[in-house]
Amino acid sequence: MRDYKQFYINGEWVEPSARCDWDVINPASESVVGRISLGNSRDVDKAVMCANTTFSSFSKTSREERIRLMTRILEVYEDYSTQLADAITEEMGAAKSFSVDEQVPVGYGHIETALQVLKTYEFEERLGTTRVFKEPVGVCGFITPWNWPMNQIACKVAPALACGCTIVLKPSELAPLSAYLFTKIMDEAGVPKGAYNMVNGDGPGVGTALASHPDVSMVSFTGSTRAGIQVAKTAADTVKRVAQELGGKSANIILDDADLDSVVIRGVHECFANVGQSCNAPTRMLVPAYLHSRIVEIAKVAAAEIILGDPNDPSTHMGPVANKAQFEKIQSLVQRAIEEGSELVMGGAGRPSHLSKGYYVRPTIFANVTSDMTIAREEVFGPVLAIMPYQNDEEAVRIANDSPYGLSGYVQSSDLERARAVAAGLRTGMVHINGAREDLLAPFGGFKQSGNGREWGAHAFADYLELKSVMGFDPREKYNHCVL
Repeated sequence: MRDYKQFYINGEWVEPSARCDWDVINPASESVVGRISLGNSRDVDKAVMCANTTFSSFSKTSREERIRLMTRILEVYEDYSTQLADAITEEMGAAKSFSVDEQVPVGYGHIETALQVLKTYEFEERLGTTRVFKEPVGVCGFITPWNWPMNQIACKVAPALACGCTIVLKPSELAPLSAYLFTKIMDEAGVPKGAYNMVNGDGPGVGTALASHPDVSMVSFTGSTRAGIQVAKTAADTVKRVAQELGGKSANIILDDADLDSVVIRGVHECFANVGQSCNAPTRMLVPAYLHSRIVEIAKVAAAEIILGDPNDPSTHMGPVANKAQFEKIQSLVQRAIEEGSELVMGGAGRPSHLSKGYYVRPTIFANVTSDMTIAREEVFGPVLAIMPYQNDEEAVRIANDSPYGLSGYVQSSDLERARAVAAGLRTGMVHINGAREDLLAPFGGFKQSGNGREWGAHAFADYLELKSVMGFDPREKYNHCVL
């Protein structure tokens, strides 16, 4: 069993201010596989103080110094890739192949992308006689989720360090094992003392303390919309910057000229990837009404081929959902969908018959779903697909936009111009046309209750930089004098 009870503060592994042990549960076996300690406001105070002290020096490091640091982090990360994959499978139940091929590499990709952006990023801008400086925002508090542990940690930590900020990380207490290893990577890479700190804990004990701390200049949160609202309210008293990547209920619009077999199968696989535990998963499949029955049959066959079982078995496509609370939430929403009259095509409530333990959810498909049904409006965060009929392209866009969320959208068509026109009408931060995958250089984030700010690539740097306009910095330029 892994014993990861220490925190990482000011470049050292330290004991918590008070013992409060927390068991880490393997969702496939429901057994204890690790133990951490939950921190409190005193631990946060210590970490923030060290980050704040270090900020005065780290914020003044040169681009070249930070390039060398980021390069070294990449080297050490690669050495830990196997250990990270094992930890992710243990803590959240991801199939080993998915941990190896997707979960771990995306963390590496974000660090690599931030490094490439850093090499050419313009930290100054000249506007007439004014010089605009982009300066690091300060101490950053990061609150990250359990569904994509390395993705969400790396996509925050990498640009923040690249910009010269210092960090206090609170990873999810439900999936803290990989975060502990990530912290070992930062330590071995030689991140300056106090520039990166990690305190384990829950939302009330550590998350709230970070969000409310007067010496934390910005807080970046990834998680549910409900929790994100609370983080924003808590942060408001100290008027700090808040970046949020929240929930989603993304629509996958299949137009009638698409190759149905390929796009429906792909849509099912994308919905069920990571056991449906992705905020941008295409969980609503919008289909032409006259093709509804045919598409339902294709989707049913595709879902039936998914192998559900032991995450460590190479033949497994899908392991359990990550924790008991998520399992129970999904069961409740599936049962509610049945009670509201959604047509259950396959799956449903309860574990698969061949599995007697573990938080396994049957791949589930509902058909003839309408926008007023709960299953079409609430984020399930599990392997549950809602198929919804529409009459024409305009109605498809209206249905897609009829959601409190606006994270991502998907459009499938053999006519690229038609797909682009539909994409233009979607009120979402991202749109995938014809199976295009995520682009680590492109901004990731959403509209409406899916959050604010943008992560990934050069756009991520904006969250970690303040703008300072120095008028008269270049006095040889002719003034554009304005009296206020």
